[in-house]
Amino acid sequence: MQSFHLWAMATAATVAAACALVGTLLVVRRMSLLGDAIGHAVLPGIAIAVLAGGRPGGPLVFAGAVAAALVTVWLTRLLRSAAGLADDAGAGVAFTALFALGIVIVSTLGARRDLDPSCVLHGILELVPFDTVSLAGVEVPRGLVSAGAVLAVVAAGLAATWKLQVFTAFDADAARAAGLPVAAVTGGLLAATALTTVAGFEVVGAVLVVALLVVPAAAAELLVRRLHLVAIVAVALAVVGACVGYLAAWHWNTSAAGMIAVVLGLEYVLAAIVAPDDGLVARGLSGLRYGLRVSREDVLAELWRAEEAGLAAPAPRSLRGRLAAGWLHVTGGVERRDGRRALTPRGRAEAEMVVRSHRLWEAWLGRHADLPLDHLHPPAEFVEHHLGAAMRRRIEAEVGRAAGDPHGREIPPEA
Repeated sequence: MQSFHLWAMATAATVAAACALVGTLLVVRRMSLLGDAIGHAVLPGIAIAVLAGGRPGGPLVFAGAVAAALVTVWLTRLLRSAAGLADDAGAGVAFTALFALGIVIVSTLGARRDLDPSCVLHGILELVPFDTVSLAGVEVPRGLVSAGAVLAVVAAGLAATWKLQVFTAFDADAARAAGLPVAAVTGGLLAATALTTVAGFEVVGAVLVVALLVVPAAAAELLVRRLHLVAIVAVALAVVGACVGYLAAWHWNTSAAGMIAVVLGLEYVLAAIVAPDDGLVARGLSGLRYGLRVSREDVLAELWRAEEAGLAAPAPRSLRGRLAAGWLHVTGGVERRDGRRALTPRGRAEAEMVVRSHRLWEAWLGRHADLPLDHLHPPAEFVEHHLGAAMRRRIEAEVGRAAGDPHGREIPPEA
């Protein structure tokens, strides 16, 4: 692989890491739309600064981007206070207007400074390795140097204000009541957003920089819970997405910025599938375990009631019921006795608790709900799988056990 591909990937990974750090706080504070707004609204500030002689990534361009970001925040708050618009609507109005203004400036005046609208919108990552500066005798891409400086400033700023950022992110009102400078903390976060957005212009442009700001942090939030771990995982996802996206773009000869955003989107989809708590796989397994537990308890309760009535319990008709019955045979809850299914002592103890929950709930409903007797069974059949020992004792203390359930049947004692 040629060295310029490595330089391009290093630049993309550095920018992605900086954006992921800032994006973690934006996502946690539910300010992703504001990050999107700043990412778009800084365009007129950057365009004016470049036309005034500033160099992309230079101090003049950064100052223009920060000024445009502050105008976006001010305009959003003005629309909220003067026009009564919600924050999201105000941000939408502000950033679309400023972004459109930036497009107009670039399109009409960009030719004077060789400012290509397509490069502003989609980035010029493929050309970044050819604009170099000499560092210790090594020609290093100017974009990598500026991105490294941005990453260092952002990381240092977050490390210095981490506790303030965390407190403000999770309870801004409490932080304000505690006397913390919430406005300054938020302003610092917005300035960091503007800084990383400027760094991301050369890599993915104004349109797709929001992918670096939001998607890695949103995916990391699905995978881990502690905020510092979210930041670490977000940086890792961003770096991997930038490198894999660039390699895929090189392989298929397509837009590097677009492919990076596609890879980040695929990472989010994968995180949504494998997330340990809320992922599709975890929820599917949880639903399967719950369904099998309910079927298992239904089989046990059915056998207990059949033994109580001196009858043979019918074989389960559903596939889940047959699987539950087979599992009970394997685990020792049910056994074959004289050619018939019967409860083992352990299975009978568990079945009694299911029947006890059912009949206690029927007794409670019979006392407090104006329902006919034949309408008590369905709700009790659902609740029987969710009552714990403490709740059963509370219900028994209220309705009593000696009288039995509303049908006159005995309520088993607590094990």
